[in-house]
Amino acid sequence: MLPKAFQSINRRTLLQLGLAGLGVSGAALALRQFNRQKAIQIPALPVDAPTITGLNPLKVLREFDYGTLKQEDGKTVREFQITAGTSIIQLNSAVSFVSWNFNGRVPGPTLRATEGDRIRVVFFNKGGHAHSMHFHGMHPAGMDGLRPVRNSTATVYEFDAEPFGVHLYHCHVAPVTRHVGKGLYGMFIIDPPGGRPPADEMVMVMGGYDINEDLKNEFYAFNGLPNYYMRHPIPIQQDQLIRLYLLNMIELDPVVTFHLHANMFQVYRTGRTLTPSEETDVITMGTTERHILEFAYRYSGMYMFHPHQDYIAERGCMGSFEVLSKEGSQSTDHRMRDM
Repeated sequence: MLPKAFQSINRRTLLQLGLAGLGVSGAALALRQFNRQKAIQIPALPVDAPTITGLNPLKVLREFDYGTLKQEDGKTVREFQITAGTSIIQLNSAVSFVSWNFNGRVPGPTLRATEGDRIRVVFFNKGGHAHSMHFHGMHPAGMDGLRPVRNSTATVYEFDAEPFGVHLYHCHVAPVTRHVGKGLYGMFIIDPPGGRPPADEMVMVMGGYDINEDLKNEFYAFNGLPNYYMRHPIPIQQDQLIRLYLLNMIELDPVVTFHLHANMFQVYRTGRTLTPSEETDVITMGTTERHILEFAYRYSGMYMFHPHQDYIAERGCMGSFEVLSKEGSQSTDHRMRDM
């Protein structure tokens, strides 16, 4: 069976493209290459979406930090500057939370590179406590981020980006649960050398907030603020492929699920494959587990997403996609570009 992204392509279209004789798998592969030239329609973000304490989860959703590109000895180097700090997040009109964070936001910036790039992270610690950056993936022991970096000092992490997939970074200073629970985490995406087919790409990081330090989370959120995507649904285009990079960074709860209403998604576990391993509408994730989920909505309308642990959803980890019809939507034209 063809992936959902290709199901709207009929036999006549295949004949016009000269793909009808390739069979299902061959046509899917060829269509992936054909679709790399297609435009992706990214709906314009709502203009009436106020932010709290400077955090904007709608901006976090589609914002990728590719670093500063340099060429050194014939190798591509991506240099990132990350600063650990402390700031207050207003979780709702009545509750504030003192966060420890990277670059002033929870989650930290979504770092992105291509497999084989040289990664250089210049890390400044201005957080008032010892912190560090531990990256998931493969790297030398000296770059593993276990050594605490004292307040008002800096260090450099440097390693090759490998393997391709969805990874993460977080502070690894003890007690790690407290440092991560305070907000010191972010996503790290390594693209395969040939990239992936065009899609409306977005990032969702699930986090929890223990506001009274009783080792229980009182609030939960996608991309930093509880219930934000319920108050401000995410606009997406009808019949367009969505590529969701999903990461669970909820401490203190051993497991969480992610459920998509009225649809199914293809699962690329840890982003380590170019073909999906399964199709479902709910997936179970432990802490730091992450996947790529791909789906498209056939019908316009409003559709919820949330963990199927209701107490987590009802305490802020809930949102909606607003699927805009092809005829009536306003969008921005984005085409594939080499980064």
